Amino acid sequence: MDFAGKTVLVTGASRGVGAAIARAFAGEGAAVAVNFLQNTAAADATVAACEALGEACGAARGLEGGGAVAFQADVTDRQAADDLVRQVLQEFGKIDVLVNNAFRPYTFDPEARKLHWELDWSDYQTQFEGAVKAAHGMAQAVLPAMLSRGSGAIVNIATNLVARPIVPYHDYTTAKAALIGFSQNLAMELGPLGIRVNTVAPGLVYPTDASRAVKETVRDAISAQTPLRRIATPEDVAGPVLFLASDWSRFMTGQTLYVDGGLVMG
Repeated sequence: MDFAGKTVLVTGASRGVGAAIARAFAGEGAAVAVNFLQNTAAADATVAACEALGEACGAARGLEGGGAVAFQADVTDRQAADDLVRQVLQEFGKIDVLVNNAFRPYTFDPEARKLHWELDWSDYQTQFEGAVKAAHGMAQAVLPAMLSRGSGAIVNIATNLVARPIVPYHDYTTAKAALIGFSQNLAMELGPLGIRVNTVAPGLVYPTDASRAVKETVRDAISAQTPLRRIATPEDVAGPVLFLASDWSRFMTGQTLYVDGGLVMG
């Protein structure tokens, strides 16, 4: 895939899945805006990796690398989202792709999770803000720039737990299910305007900060039920994101790709 000349904004891109997505875009020639919340050192490391990959891509294709810049912002705050997009546009001039990867902190631990009767509505609200509120605000912030050019792609990151709640993380999974519904409605509205909206729904991704508490026995049990017999890495998620952001998927919108080695089929 060739993203030379494209600008991609990835939220929550300082580490884990977001960092892998940012690196993958950079490796295909894109200019990458690396959004982060707090960890400046991690964001700087992602930027450095993106710059190196961009230079390597440019050297291989006889082009200049797209470059990468870190932007700190809490994307659950609408004003911060607007400011983030404004800064990215000032730096790069346009935004071709938005990847909504950021989410509120969550620990995947089957033994420590709250049971339904232990949850407060505030637990759900926290996850809704991280998933749906953030995607809603970022989409509203980026749309004027995309609409002015009549093109763009938005990719939202959900979870395969919405289709197969192998562990019932009630608050997290419910929020991600709402994100898929949001994505489909947005796809219906924006399709006639030249903007595509799709979702990637990974299974358990290891290692990430959120998944480090998942014991090896649990990972082995999930792997045993997975046709490809392993757990996803952050890099496994990046490829489908790039596909949905590229012209290779130009006739796809409103879709959810399950990236879990076949644990969910259909």
